[in-house]
Amino acid sequence: MPTKNLPALLSVLLFLLVGTILFFKEPKRVDFSTDVKPILNKHCISCHGGVKKNGGFSVLFEEEAFAVTESGQPAIIPGRPGQSEIIRRLYESDPEMRMPYHRPALSPEEIETLKNWIHQGAAWGKHWAYVPVREPKIPEASKKPFASILGKSPISTIDHFVFQKQIENGLSPSPEEESLRLLRRLALDITGLPPSEKLVADWNGGKLTYDQAVDQLLSLPSYGEKWATWWLDMARYADTKGYERDVSRTMWPYRDWVIKSLNDDMPFDRFTVEQLAGDLLPNPTEDQLIATAFHRNTMNNDEGGTEDEEFRVAAVLDRVNTTFEVWQSTTMACVQCHSHPYDPFKHEEYFQIKAFFNNSRDEDTHDEEPKLRLYSEEEKAQVQKIKTWVDQNSNNEEALAKANFLTYLEPKYHAHLCEDFVDAELIDTKWLGMWHNGTTYLRNVDTQNSDQLLLNYWADIDGTKMEIRKGGPEGEILSEFTIDKTEGRITRAIPFKEIKGKTDLFITASNPKAKPQQSTSAIVWFAFIKSLPGKNQPEYLSIEQQWKDLLATKPVTLPIMIENPDFMKRKTNVFERGNWMLLGEEVSPKTPEGLNNWNPEWPKNRLGLAFWMVDKENPLTARTLVNRVWAQIFGRGLVNTLEDMGTQSDMPSHPELLDHLAWKLMHEYDWSIKSLIKEILISHTYRQSSKISPELHQKDPENRWYARGPRFRLSAEQVRDQALAVSGLISNKMYGIGVMPHQPDGIWQTVYNGESWITSEGEDQYRRSVYTFLKRTSPYPSFISFDAGSREVCISKRIVTNTPLQALATLNDPVYIEAALKLGEKMSQETNKDPGTVIAETYEKMMLVTISESKKKSLLNLYQEALTNYRSKPEELKEFLQDKKVEGNPELAAYTLVANAMLNLDEFLTKS
Repeated sequence: MPTKNLPALLSVLLFLLVGTILFFKEPKRVDFSTDVKPILNKHCISCHGGVKKNGGFSVLFEEEAFAVTESGQPAIIPGRPGQSEIIRRLYESDPEMRMPYHRPALSPEEIETLKNWIHQGAAWGKHWAYVPVREPKIPEASKKPFASILGKSPISTIDHFVFQKQIENGLSPSPEEESLRLLRRLALDITGLPPSEKLVADWNGGKLTYDQAVDQLLSLPSYGEKWATWWLDMARYADTKGYERDVSRTMWPYRDWVIKSLNDDMPFDRFTVEQLAGDLLPNPTEDQLIATAFHRNTMNNDEGGTEDEEFRVAAVLDRVNTTFEVWQSTTMACVQCHSHPYDPFKHEEYFQIKAFFNNSRDEDTHDEEPKLRLYSEEEKAQVQKIKTWVDQNSNNEEALAKANFLTYLEPKYHAHLCEDFVDAELIDTKWLGMWHNGTTYLRNVDTQNSDQLLLNYWADIDGTKMEIRKGGPEGEILSEFTIDKTEGRITRAIPFKEIKGKTDLFITASNPKAKPQQSTSAIVWFAFIKSLPGKNQPEYLSIEQQWKDLLATKPVTLPIMIENPDFMKRKTNVFERGNWMLLGEEVSPKTPEGLNNWNPEWPKNRLGLAFWMVDKENPLTARTLVNRVWAQIFGRGLVNTLEDMGTQSDMPSHPELLDHLAWKLMHEYDWSIKSLIKEILISHTYRQSSKISPELHQKDPENRWYARGPRFRLSAEQVRDQALAVSGLISNKMYGIGVMPHQPDGIWQTVYNGESWITSEGEDQYRRSVYTFLKRTSPYPSFISFDAGSREVCISKRIVTNTPLQALATLNDPVYIEAALKLGEKMSQETNKDPGTVIAETYEKMMLVTISESKKKSLLNLYQEALTNYRSKPEELKEFLQDKKVEGNPELAAYTLVANAMLNLDEFLTKS
């Protein structure tokens, strides 16, 4: 071969070799979670998912996707895209055959992705949020590319993740925020209040480093008050029951527990366990029982004529939905009626979860029992004395049962369980009322071999003969007693024959003195509690009297969670199509298979469920908490859909950062929320200036890549609290019953209630907003104007709006007018300074920034025009604010108007 042809031949061979390599080269590996699942969710799952399975084909679960369809063949054949019906249907020309049916066709790129996925074996995968958290590698991005912007500012590991994304998106970070603006931002984020004068002075004087300022603010009790509001939104905390009558209830001890727990930096895993199952911990403390009120914040319907079991079930379902939204960012509610349309949760799994909650003692009764009786210290000592007595004269188990009964009056049978009435009724569907010669049954009762019945009732007439028989009217007499007129509701001990096992109780009442259809008494509940032991002991009568006194006392009570004893245990069934009246197969407690495994050592109850939630293999709990805390600080989450991390959620903007913080939270910070918050606050990402250029706004309008600091309107509570703080009106008093600050007349006009808003006196008017009484059907008006909710259901994320009502609230609400008057008084006392200086100094104290000349000029003009007006028209001073301080003092009135204007400025109502 001539050598001159050799180069050409080699070129041809090289070309053929490269072509062959390219032809046979395996396409890029397709990831199911990020590449395939979004296509299936967008185009296929509405017809082939949890609700519909057209053609017998579903792409929701792996076993369904590869199963044989109605055609007799699977639609997906791994490794064979050409033989897979799912691909063939994408190319059909017949509109009746092409998929998606009667909808736009998939793009060529989407079809190619599906083909490559099937060609590569159609490996199924988990959505990213269902994969356990693993420690990600920290990017090597450094401050070097941004040295001119960052200067000497320190950067944290958070910044490495954020800078990497900024580089990928052609962005760069902003320089650090102005010193005092940053301090204000820091104080508002940690405490919900502007920084104190002392903190500002120490900051300006160089006595505090940035880290020390963070630590000092985190140590303040106001931290717990601020962050409690965030948690109470999710806990659906309110001071009323909800529904039609919406009467008041006592829930504030739970709110106080949340504040204290946050201030104590209770680890989030313990914070979780105590709220979901504090009553199931060994020898639970009073605080651990209070914590369980988290799930007694469910609404209670005490309207006459309602079915208690229906609303008990509604409360249980709400607990399932809320638990999974709060801790798992999962939209579990739709699984009540069918398997989840998008996420791997099956219909029957919903009721397996429900089984964890279905055995609680509450029954939607009028009294909302069980309730924790919050005794005084003296009364607690009496309870302990009785417990010791029973332990010494019987056994520890009996002693614990007596102490528990005194603590929350359980177990017992409510009168609404009675049935088969003859000349008897449920009064207002709540209490047992028996007429002369009336009878009823209380069925399936286990008296636990008790020798006495505790009966809770009231009566308006004397001489009612009561009889309780075993099984029916001819059965053995178990108890005979007389009911006389009472002074209110009482609990009375009645001798009862000891019997074993479950039986029906037949109850009769006889009183010829009763008028036709007049109830001889109103019975609330029956409890079978053995009498105190040690009757032959000298101290017995004294102990017995203390027992009676404790039963008769009426301490503050709080609805709590208590589990049914075994002899009262409920069964749980699947609801056919979600209908509580159509019971399907019976199920046992079990967690979803799509998440972390169950540890066999955990108890199959709420306590085990809580352990499962905070297990470090649970993929969602830590991610959810990190995402929610991040959103509180930056105004948006790393996953913007706070309520949902499922396959229909937004993709995380910084998935590695989310996992980095979730990993540290569990493994390095031991679930410390304060440590997580500090980690975020010390980053340069947080400390950036919030100023925005037109170019930056065009590139990243939502600040998804965090190239500037957070800037958004304060929450409803913070708007009010800041006005009270800068004016000097705010009270530092903590805890206790909800207060009623000023609100317009006529707001409370609810039916069948009779309650009214009584404005609190003294410093209670000026307490922080977290203590404001919250009525579900009529929440505090200015809070609603600023997007707070009514807390009938769990709220993961408040919608932020901008409406004229907000300006009307801060201009006219008595709270803001009074704050303006207080500020005006301070300004009017600066008689040795000209008005322009007074206005500028007041503005700078409020905003912690220097006032612009244009703004100063506008406010000064407002002052001078108002002053001229009030001097020329002194009669208007009598009408202005209707406050005697203003009469004859036009300077005060003018300064008050200026202060009112400043309280309404955007920079005052915004965290920046």
